[in-house]
Amino acid sequence: MGMNIQRRRTALHYSQEFVAYNANLSRFAYQQLEHGQSRPGSPANPSLINIMAVAQVLNVSLDELLPDPWPDLHAK
Repeated sequence: MGMNIQRRRTALHYSQEFVAYNANLSRFAYQQLEHGQSRPGSPANPSLINIMAVAQVLNVSLDELLPDPWPDLHAK
């Protein structure tokens, strides 16, 4: 998802600061979202409201930000 967000942001020529501010996120939180990590080596688990806010700023639907294909989320 982070790569999809970054691609869309750069296609629109938006800075990370611009998207973060308009999505009401800190720049650090936004950078973590783009990098897909909450801590080094730990995958990000952003809230739906944050993803929705970023999608709104980037003028895309949620499904355009989600990875394709979806990862297998079944418990193992």
